[in-house]
Amino acid sequence: MTHAPDPGTAPTTADVEARLRAAGPAPGARPRVPTRAVDGADVGFAVLGTDLGRVLLAAGPDDALLACSFVPDDDAVERALRRLAAAVSPRVVEAPGRTAAAADQLAEYLAGDRRAFDVPVDLALATPFQRAVLGHLAGVGFGDLTTYGALARGLGRPTASRAVGAALGANPVCVVLPCHRVVASSGALTGYAGGLAAKRRLLDLETARADLHNSSAGEGADG
Repeated sequence: MTHAPDPGTAPTTADVEARLRAAGPAPGARPRVPTRAVDGADVGFAVLGTDLGRVLLAAGPDDALLACSFVPDDDAVERALRRLAAAVSPRVVEAPGRTAAAADQLAEYLAGDRRAFDVPVDLALATPFQRAVLGHLAGVGFGDLTTYGALARGLGRPTASRAVGAALGANPVCVVLPCHRVVASSGALTGYAGGLAAKRRLLDLETARADLHNSSAGEGADG
């Protein structure tokens, strides 16, 4: 995994500005005023190449993490930036330093060296219902699974499993808020923003590390 944007694939700020000028304002979006000024910028972002594919990280004015989103192509990057501009601030700039801590922790997690994230998170991109659903993920630990139905029951809305699934599908902070730990009641893997292959990879990574941890703990107890 690399922390710097891939110059061969990731759009530069100039590229994004040019595309946005050509496309015009998105319906319902606030006017976007791109700037190259990093100091004092409201939203800083970086596009990373990871083992799971391209990921966009974005941080707000207080450097809390606003987004950890899969962006397989340049169109997905632009959609993510428009969403940030409309919901948080029209000033969005490419600033890898603003998301460096989250990038480091994501690299450690994907390498199997980290089990939880402790970067601050800002759910400004989520609706109140999405925030409630994502809040319940805190009880689903590393290597564990839950179901959409169980989350719905935990919210006091036992018939809302489909709504819970939709809320998780719009998770603005994937991986960091582990919606990949939610499966169907049958145990089958269902939709994931990064694709089912990425979801399987994340679950396999956590299962392997949890098994290793339990094995090491057992050996210690025997000794």
